[in-house]
Amino acid sequence: MLAHATLIRYGIAPMSKFLFQNNNTVLFIGDSITDAGRRAQAAPLGEGYVKLAIDLVTARYPERKIRFINKGIGGNTVRELANRWHDDVIRHRPDWLSIMIGINDLHRALVNASEMVTPEQFQELYRNILDTTRQATKARVILIDPFYISQDRDHHSWRNKVLEILPRYLDVVRKMTREFKTLHVRSHEAFQQQLRYREADRFCPEPVHPNLSGHIVIAHEFLRSVGW
Repeated sequence: MLAHATLIRYGIAPMSKFLFQNNNTVLFIGDSITDAGRRAQAAPLGEGYVKLAIDLVTARYPERKIRFINKGIGGNTVRELANRWHDDVIRHRPDWLSIMIGINDLHRALVNASEMVTPEQFQELYRNILDTTRQATKARVILIDPFYISQDRDHHSWRNKVLEILPRYLDVVRKMTREFKTLHVRSHEAFQQQLRYREADRFCPEPVHPNLSGHIVIAHEFLRSVGW
């Protein structure tokens, strides 16, 4: 088989493994990390990993007409996603659906807020929205792990408390990927790998909300999952 560069040189289009096809609708949903200003100064796609991924797709595949939708809302838990699932997901009939949720669920469980979402509730609600999606659409699903950009293991710190409970929420996402046969973006693992070599400040002002470099890490992992 001719190498990729040779195919390009002779004007032969190489076989693409990229999963988003012409005329597909790709919908992103989640919390503030997905929102990234899409309802304000950076409407309609935000200025985070969603926009970065879309721009890179456009740059590499200019001939593909792909409709992209961002439905992230800052502060959401999986319960709040469930409450808006029909209007913000089902009615759009996406071909691809990307979900990133969980860090707000975890935080509220830690502080015992009235709207807390325990790992058990997180699993039940996550399964419900995925089951609804499977019944009402033909969408292929991509689940993105919640993440925390820290390696703080001081037993007295809040950050350590988050890192101790986060695996329970990550386990739910992994279980859903197996149960519903979805694609899986291991964003937490990606950041932990980065933190072996770089300071957390390179990727975020605090462990939850990435800066541009952090959003690039997420976009990169997302694109790898879809064969970009």
